[in-house]
Amino acid sequence: MMHFRVLVAMGAFLAACAQAHAALKLCNQTSYILYAARGSATKTDLSTSGWTRIVPGDCATPIPDPLDAPAYFIYARTSRAHSGPARAWGGGAQICARDTNFAERVKLPVRRCKTNGFYRMPFAVVDRHAKPDWTTTFTESPAIRSRADAKRAGVNRLLQDLGYHVQGPGERARDLALDDFHKRAKLPADANDAELFAALETAAINATAPAGYTICNQTEQPLWAAIGLPAPKSTTTRGWWQVAPRACSQALAQPLQMDRVYLFAKRANGAPLVNGPAKLCVASGQFHRAGNPPCSGKSVVERPFAVTNTKDRSGFVARIGESGLQPSSGTGK
Repeated sequence: MMHFRVLVAMGAFLAACAQAHAALKLCNQTSYILYAARGSATKTDLSTSGWTRIVPGDCATPIPDPLDAPAYFIYARTSRAHSGPARAWGGGAQICARDTNFAERVKLPVRRCKTNGFYRMPFAVVDRHAKPDWTTTFTESPAIRSRADAKRAGVNRLLQDLGYHVQGPGERARDLALDDFHKRAKLPADANDAELFAALETAAINATAPAGYTICNQTEQPLWAAIGLPAPKSTTTRGWWQVAPRACSQALAQPLQMDRVYLFAKRANGAPLVNGPAKLCVASGQFHRAGNPPCSGKSVVERPFAVTNTKDRSGFVARIGESGLQPSSGTGK
């Protein structure tokens, strides 16, 4: 994901209530697609992970087990599909996280964030009143009074992000915009809300390529991706980014300054989905290493990377479909 400015949204707040059917449940009563991170702390350890995608009017359960840790934390930010400044929902607990997907467990106290893109983000403390089950709802405006309101407002916002006009008397402008988008996106008439939001978000992200290197998964299954960055004497490889179905993850946030970026992607079962002629080294777990063969070290193997052309581009979107790498977009310097 791109590097978001961490801003506590004006007028936004966290509302929480007890819920008997989920351990930690997060609900989105805003007009934005949100990506949430969570943390839990014991006396000696801090566990964090992100990002969980939550569309307007929907809920997610990032922690499915009973809440028995002494402390829990949450943070959410808007999808980069949305135009305008990034917005965030958080609090006063400064916890290390990064813009791309992560899962970490560290010893307390944490004196500094580790390298590889981690920095402090302002998480909110979940005041669950010692209950084993809790629901937190992200809210935006008093005008959005229900999750149904949020779902409608979310569709409208994404249509506007794509340049559609949805305001006007009655429903005509909105209906015309939705009909046109369905045709352009080749969505079936009976597409459900999840399919509609996925298509709208992907289209909004693809409309302009943000600075950096973004990986978009257009398949129905999660995938894992690694990249290679050329340097004068060698190539550096990094991975893995887990990219959820119909979602995107930004591997590099800074404007691109190289002519090419190498990309390898695989399915959950390890089968290659994107590969090519460049032989580079990867590890089985999270890694950031010299990537040129010969590959040495525990669980380090050689993989065939594809070459993506990033010359004269500050941003690049690598779109991955069922058949592999799709035609991609970029923005010039």
